[in-house]
Amino acid sequence: MINTMKEVTYAGIDPEFANEQDAKIVIVPVPYDGTSTWIKGADKGPDAFFEASKNMELYDIETNSEVYKQGVFQDNHMTGFYGPEHMVASVHERVKSWLDKDKFVTVIGGEHSITIGCVRAFKEKFEDLTVLQIDAHADLRPSYQGTECNHACAVFEASKTTNLIQVGIRSMDSSEMEHMNVSKTFFAHDIAATPDEIWMQKVLDLCTNNVFITIDLDGFDPSILPSTGTPEPGGLGFYQVLNLIKRICVEKNLVGFDIMELCPNDQESSSDFLMAKLYYKMLSYKFEL
Repeated sequence: MINTMKEVTYAGIDPEFANEQDAKIVIVPVPYDGTSTWIKGADKGPDAFFEASKNMELYDIETNSEVYKQGVFQDNHMTGFYGPEHMVASVHERVKSWLDKDKFVTVIGGEHSITIGCVRAFKEKFEDLTVLQIDAHADLRPSYQGTECNHACAVFEASKTTNLIQVGIRSMDSSEMEHMNVSKTFFAHDIAATPDEIWMQKVLDLCTNNVFITIDLDGFDPSILPSTGTPEPGGLGFYQVLNLIKRICVEKNLVGFDIMELCPNDQESSSDFLMAKLYYKMLSYKFEL
């Protein structure tokens, strides 16, 4: 009997561009939602992202390119964790294994605690690492609800071990000020009152050469991305974020990125598509500019 089943690939691309050996880019999906405290559903984010990606045009107008031809391999979903600490350790090892194969590694979640494992791996691979966080929340608690691997602690470790720059922050607990470097924090209310070219240049000036970007989708304004676990008003616009990322890709070495905290809603698919488009634009800037 003839096998008519089509191989599942990222965005439905031809298997020629999706094989592990030749692909320059790897996507690691982590459908984990173990510590979120309000709207649940981030574990469904990766599948919603992949479904939206299938419906996306693969020609990027701005860069006049089809970046998928660089090769994009979709890794197996990471599941079966015994708890948040096991999840972080597992993500660290999986990301490290791909970095050791010289792949450009991207991770999609899932809740933001996944980033702890990502940063550990990238810090081991790249010297003098900047972690650029786009987020509504500071995520600087040393521990929360009995674990250091809570989504509220997503960048605490990075604040101690890397050059952490925070963009879009507009919600935090007063206790987090102790761990925040205000000179490297770009609060949303200050961004709203400052021309983009001014605050973005300050971000660039603070970055080291090697930059890892972590994006919590609640960094965007909920008017354009409502489907996230902890939406906060007053967020960033789509082209604001893209322009910042483009400048990072042109002026620095983007070594990898993650995108977290999509909580899909059956009544609203635009958030899923924004994540899909954002991911593809980031690849286009990295490889085609």
